[in-house]
Amino acid sequence: MKKNNLKNIAGVTLVEILIGVVITAIMMAAIFTSYTVVNNSYSQVTDRAKISTSGRDIVGMLMRDIRMAGFKYFFGVNSLGIPTSDNLQYVAGDDATTFNDSHAPLVVVKDTLGYDRADPDLIIDKLDGDEDTCCDRIHIVYGDFNQNDHATQPYKKYRITYFADIEAGNDYYSVFKTKESWIQENDDVVGSWSDTCTICYTRERVRDHIVDMEFIVTDKEGKILNPPPRPDEPSSKDLFNIRIVDVRLTFRSNKPFYRDEVTGGDNPRLVKGIGDRTREFFDRFLRDSVVVSVHTRNIGSDL
Repeated sequence: MKKNNLKNIAGVTLVEILIGVVITAIMMAAIFTSYTVVNNSYSQVTDRAKISTSGRDIVGMLMRDIRMAGFKYFFGVNSLGIPTSDNLQYVAGDDATTFNDSHAPLVVVKDTLGYDRADPDLIIDKLDGDEDTCCDRIHIVYGDFNQNDHATQPYKKYRITYFADIEAGNDYYSVFKTKESWIQENDDVVGSWSDTCTICYTRERVRDHIVDMEFIVTDKEGKILNPPPRPDEPSSKDLFNIRIVDVRLTFRSNKPFYRDEVTGGDNPRLVKGIGDRTREFFDRFLRDSVVVSVHTRNIGSDL
């Protein structure tokens, strides 16, 4: 009886166990490989989304400021003794010594890094030499009003500057923003820019890993003003003819995105500009651009 029961007990041999272990190992390897592929794809999608999202955020900020360029406040007739309109000094900035004090509503300085109002001839070396086109700088001037300051300076004038620069120790560019205020109290006939007002700031970092920042200005007929008008050049007559600013911001990922670098000089990864600024890259970083057109609704009497 006991002998027959022993014969009926089911079991597995060592060979069967080894086969099961091999099958399990193959399944685990397949699952791990699938997970790795999905995780890498997810990371790439996330990195691309981060670049796109942060780019749109900065573009939104730029659009808001560009639309304010040239705005002038009119208070009208009042019983406070405040002038009916902006009575602040206007500085044309039509020579080298006053260019950085200009009140022109919108000025684009091409292919330059950094900004220092006290040093208009500031030159900062590019990371990649002559082929490096980063970046344009833009100055935006607009007016404002604060009735509570009627005893000192009710009419305000602000200047916003966007520029790219290199932080010490970094191998990439960052976007910075500076806000200045024109200080000219009621009894003064002249004033000066200052960055010490309560809402002013200097060199506030907005975003890292900028590759290029490009501004193209056009007039009311759709003609590109190239080079952009400057107050210290004969083209200054077109400063108040700017109607549209095309903006391109190109950022790169903060870590390598592609598996391999481009070798042999074939099929480089291209970053195309609005105009003729096209660059080739061979490294592993992802680069993505955001392009918008902004109407300068406060520049020009026919708007």
